[in-house]
Amino acid sequence: MPSREIISTATGIKSPLLSQAVKYGDTIYVSGNVGMNFVTSRMAEGDIADRTRQALLNIEATLREAGSGLQNLLKVNIYLTSMQDYAAMNKVYTEMIPDPKPARTCVAVAELPMKTDVEIECTAHL
Repeated sequence: MPSREIISTATGIKSPLLSQAVKYGDTIYVSGNVGMNFVTSRMAEGDIADRTRQALLNIEATLREAGSGLQNLLKVNIYLTSMQDYAAMNKVYTEMIPDPKPARTCVAVAELPMKTDVEIECTAHL
């Protein structure tokens, strides 16, 4: 039976509430990422495209730490505070996520942590 392994990057957010990612067997479950730059501990300035890019860079770093990458994504869940941002988020998403694209859900929510406008979580394989 596989064991559960906690994945975290050196600069990733440390929280008593969650793990940056959990690897179980050949599957990696990555917690929700907002557009916060882990090095500066500041939210990416600009618009939703900038925060989407930063969230995906954070996910990419976490997956790399686990021995995987964006090319191994299986499922992505995206939370936006406004569907008016859907096109701008999708532009960055399609640039950064390699084909074939993973399964995906995108929903609008009333509010996200740290007053951000986008949060992305995913599942990948090794």
